[in-house]
Amino acid sequence: MPSRTIENYLKQLYLAEQSAQELPIPMGRLATLMNVVPGTATAMVKALADSGLVDYSPRTGVQLSSAGSKLALHVLRRHRLIELFLVKIVGLDWSEVHDEAEELEHVISEKLLARIDALLDHPATDPHGDPIPTVGGHVPPESVETFVTCKLNRSVEITRIVDQEPRFLQFVRQCKLVPGARLMVRRRDEQADAVTIDLAGNSASPITLSTSAAAKFLVRQV
Repeated sequence: MPSRTIENYLKQLYLAEQSAQELPIPMGRLATLMNVVPGTATAMVKALADSGLVDYSPRTGVQLSSAGSKLALHVLRRHRLIELFLVKIVGLDWSEVHDEAEELEHVISEKLLARIDALLDHPATDPHGDPIPTVGGHVPPESVETFVTCKLNRSVEITRIVDQEPRFLQFVRQCKLVPGARLMVRRRDEQADAVTIDLAGNSASPITLSTSAAAKFLVRQV
C-alpha cells in the first residue's frame, strides 16, 4: 500500500492538474501546495517518477502518469465518501469534515469503504458537490459555469463549492448557497467588484458577493 506521503502528493497533483491552464505543473507550484521546500518536493517527485506514477522533467515540471492518476482518483474517492459519511451519518458540519477525512482516507479499509458507499446509496457527489470517482476511476464531466460567467436573469442551480475553507463554508451555509440551491444572478458590477444574486423564492433579500467569492460557486442552468 502506498505511503500517506505518496498518496498526498498524487492527490494534490491531480487537483492541481484539474485547475491548471496548462501542464505540466511547475515544481515551485507543487512545493507550495505541499507546504515543503522545493528540494523536498523534487526528491519525492523523482521517487514517484522511478515508480512510474508521474512524468517528470527538471526544466518543465511534473504531471501524473496513467497509473498515478488512477491512484490519485482512488484516494479522492476515499476522501469524498468519508466526508459525506461524516456529514450524513455522524452528523458533523460540512465545514469540519475535510481535516477528518484527510486523516481517515489513508487508513480506511476497502471493505469498510464499500460498506459506506452502499450505506450512502452509491452517491455521486460529496457534501460540497465535489464528484466522487467511481470504483473504476471515472469522474463525470461537470459544469464550468460560475456566478461570474453564467447568463444573467436565468435560473441556475449550485452544483459545487470549490473553496472548502471552514469559514467560507460557514458563510455559505448561513446564506443558504449550498449545492442544490436555485437562484438567479441579477447584476455584475466590475467597478464595485460585486455580483448580486437572488435565491429562488427570496428576491426581496438579494445577496451581494465579491467577484472572487462568486467564482467559487459552480452552477448549471435549470
